[in-house]
Parts: sequence; structure tokens; C-alpha cells
Amino acid sequence: MRFIIEILLMGLAFFIGAKLVPGVEVAGYGSAIIAAVLIALANSTIGFILRLLTFPVNFLTLGLVSFIITVLMILLVDSMMTSFNTSGFLAAAFLAIVVALIKAIFGAIVGEKE
Repeated sequence: MRFIIEILLMGLAFFIGAKLVPGVEVAGYGSAIIAAVLIALANSTIGFILRLLTFPVNFLTLGLVSFIITVLMILLVDSMMTSFNTSGFLAAAFLAIVVALIKAIFGAIVGEKE
């Protein structure tokens, strides 16, 4: 049950993020859920491999490379979906920041499982 709630909240974060960030469009809440799940899958597979390969540079840049990899995963999902569009790298970067902030707020409200 908690997993389903996490997916729905992640979709809501992407839906709200798409409304707040200019240059990002999502066709609806269902598309936002699908985009959020695809971005999570891309981050956990391709993103993990890229983070392993770029670990020394990521260490030197204090995690900036991980953020860039996350933005690239958003752009990858953008190219796979027709109902989720970003206007470029900067829009995807702002979307990543806004979604991270919204997810942090949701995490503070919902709380962690004990």
C-alpha cells in the first residue's frame, strides 16, 4: 500500500512541477505518473551505471554530476513519451529541482514508516 502511495505522490509532484516550470508540459495526471515511474526506472538502471562510471568526477564536484545525470534521465524520458515534453536542458533542470523540493515537502508531511 505504501508503494502505491509513493507512486501517486511522485506523479503528483511531477504534475505540480510541470505546472510550475515553464517549458514543461504533461498531458494529464496519468501521464505524470507514467513519466515519474519511467524517470525512476531510468535513474535506477542507466543512472546507476553512469554514477558508478563518473564517481571520481562526482566526488570532486560534490554531487553536481549526479544532478546532471538526473536531468539527462528526464530528457531521456521526454524523448520516449509524447505526452511529456520539456523545452530543453534548463527546463528539465528546473523541473528536477522543483520535483525534489515537492517530494521533500511530501516526505515531511507523510513521514517515514517506523
